[in-house]
Amino acid sequence: MIAAEMIAAEQAERGSARLACLDARGVVRHWPRAALASLFEPGDLVVANDAATLPASLAGTHCPSGAAIEVRLAGWISAGDWTRFAAIAFGAGDHRTRTEDREPPPPLSPGDRLALGPLVATICSFPGHPRLFGLRFSGSRAAILGGLARHGRPIQYAHVGRTLALWDVWTGIAADPIAFEPPSAGFALQWGTLAAWRQRGIGFATLTHAAGISSTGDAMLDAELPFDEPYRIPAPTAAAIARARARRGRIVAVGTSVVRALEAAADATGGVRAGEGVARGRIARGTRLRVADAILTGVHQPGESHFELLRAFTGDAALARICAAVAGRGYRTHEFGDSMLIERERGSRGAGGRNGVRWAA
Repeated sequence: MIAAEMIAAEQAERGSARLACLDARGVVRHWPRAALASLFEPGDLVVANDAATLPASLAGTHCPSGAAIEVRLAGWISAGDWTRFAAIAFGAGDHRTRTEDREPPPPLSPGDRLALGPLVATICSFPGHPRLFGLRFSGSRAAILGGLARHGRPIQYAHVGRTLALWDVWTGIAADPIAFEPPSAGFALQWGTLAAWRQRGIGFATLTHAAGISSTGDAMLDAELPFDEPYRIPAPTAAAIARARARRGRIVAVGTSVVRALEAAADATGGVRAGEGVARGRIARGTRLRVADAILTGVHQPGESHFELLRAFTGDAALARICAAVAGRGYRTHEFGDSMLIERERGSRGAGGRNGVRWAA
């Protein structure tokens, strides 16, 4: 194996990663991200997404025209069906060009065959946009997985100059490969942090959520993000959430994908059901959160679907304060950047969380 470390791990080792905290009163504080080990209180529960990232970018040829094409797998048509995916397409070029500046794909039609390295796929449907389509692979699950592993590359964008390897986009807790882009908030988690939480009586649990793409290069499609995303919540995780809520501990979601899964699985009282499901639609301003009391996330920009989800946690004035604070200090954005920890504002607590409790430090 090539001796390479994940970009996020390199930042953590250098001690350069930073954390901006917005508490329930709207107060912003700054910490090194290593301070996560000393945050939270006994009885709190941190929940993270353990999905591994697929090599979901596939270069190839549109067989009817002979034109170059890049296909990015963007969603599951049916969870666990390795033959059918939702996908988006670009013409010639690669990630070094900004997504919004990429050439369009050649004209696509149902039944068109795509040669994607060792894989052969057929376009099977169009949900209403010329760049978004349903794709069906030929072959067995093993052959498809093998083809992805040999030929696919991680989806990436122009803000990362170097070409990413698959291990660059796996978090330290990555397990089942079902995500199309990394659940990148999990890059903040270090084994020493988890050990420190355990010693201090802070719980840690995982779920698996198929994190989707963050940009399609088209404003109309981006307005539809996130697409429907399947998730699986293990019974021990659901039980840990119930115990934390009974003790009035806070539920801290590591990333927007965890918030989507928890809220999709929640009943009217905030109880979380174990099992599989699909997270649908957007969480945004006005959404009543029933489970998550705080979110650990990356530094997002207004207008992004991830940022819209943050508006369910706190008001626009508080978000404007933390955005101005991180911009003023030059926080790194995107998936390998710095982090924000946002607590739900006072008066919007679920049944389980403490109201306005100061973060321990």
